[in-house]
Amino acid sequence: MTTTTLSGEDVTGQLLLPGYPGYDDARRVWNAMVDRRPRMIVRCASVDDVRAALRAAREHDLEVGVRCGGHSVLGLSVPDGGVMIDLTPLAAVRVDPERRRAWVQGGALLGALDVAAQEHGLATTAGNVSHTGVGGLTLGGGMGWLARQHGLTCDNVVSLEMVTADGEVVRAAEDQNPELYWGLRGGGGNFGIVTEFEFRLHPVGTRALSVELDFPVDRAAGVLARWRDLNATAPRQATFAATVLDGAVTVGFVWVGDPEAGRRHARELQRLGRPASERIAELSYVELQRREDSVEGHALRRYWKGHYFRELPGAALDALLDHHPAVAASLQAYGGAIAEVPDDATAFSHRDAAFEYVAAARWTDPAEDADRMAQARRSAARLAPFASGAYVNALTDEGAAGVTRAYPPAKLARLTALKDAWDPGNVFHLNHNIPPTT
Repeated sequence: MTTTTLSGEDVTGQLLLPGYPGYDDARRVWNAMVDRRPRMIVRCASVDDVRAALRAAREHDLEVGVRCGGHSVLGLSVPDGGVMIDLTPLAAVRVDPERRRAWVQGGALLGALDVAAQEHGLATTAGNVSHTGVGGLTLGGGMGWLARQHGLTCDNVVSLEMVTADGEVVRAAEDQNPELYWGLRGGGGNFGIVTEFEFRLHPVGTRALSVELDFPVDRAAGVLARWRDLNATAPRQATFAATVLDGAVTVGFVWVGDPEAGRRHARELQRLGRPASERIAELSYVELQRREDSVEGHALRRYWKGHYFRELPGAALDALLDHHPAVAASLQAYGGAIAEVPDDATAFSHRDAAFEYVAAARWTDPAEDADRMAQARRSAARLAPFASGAYVNALTDEGAAGVTRAYPPAKLARLTALKDAWDPGNVFHLNHNIPPTT
């Protein structure tokens, strides 16, 4: 390992400066709109590397961005003129199948966790795209195909190791720093740099089923209403999902478990009417977790808006169908184990949501940026009157208003007190920020 000295501060790990080989690749993230240039990128392979990079940033009064998977739509991990602390080399995953536990370093991607756990027929809730970072997903809450069975990703965290703004290493769990443990499960990256997660794993087998039915928009209002009603009594193995895009509506569900049981449940969808086309695919759980990887690749420009809904009345479904045709409007069902966790157990909020909604635009031509973003905003605005809040991981450029949608006042006050205790100088502010009071 090479050590580079900057004004008396030692930076261990791989230091990348503008013009160095690898610098441009390291600053490139999932949203191709993000084209910022950090003063330096420190690729950290150990906790000591993280601590040294943080000390250097603070010594030089530089903004700190923390990269895991780089999936933030705003590219918050890439500070222009600041220090990117790149955790991607810190990516080991260790599984104990007997204890049903996984220890995952802070730079690991969801796919690495999925593959390691699936060797033993185990898994934990882990998003829908395998190249998402474990850290960002978990700290914001973590929705995935297993959440209705086993809770959100943050509900399955047993403990966390975190580097504080002062460079100390602390552990958070039920029996150690319990208030920090509460805040790290849904409060985002506001309190420090998490370098290791300990997860609870579940015996889920290795098979899954995807059921998708396509209908033209002009006869989809009744279809969506019946799909919504079927969701209310769906087994927990089924996560209902729907998408409106390019004049078509796709409805169905993903089933994690015995595919034959999923096929039997798929017969319920006959109540929706005759589709224009349908796809019923049996696949492995790992394949399920990877199936959106190419769609969600790193070459596209992106923007989105999100809501939570406690219910979807007919007027909301009409507004959904009135989306701009180039904006993908998606719904994913909540409920089940998500709603059974007491609301005050974690910082994550809106456990009473029935559906999560995202209006997502993606394109390639920079000249279309303003129009594409406006299309997504207008589409989401049509649904805003029916919304009950927002998922912090689905926020974009809403600023403080978005944070207040993600957390009710009592939780936001509690999170602010945590910020005062752990990061009173707001070192970690490149996030959906909860500023300190001091």
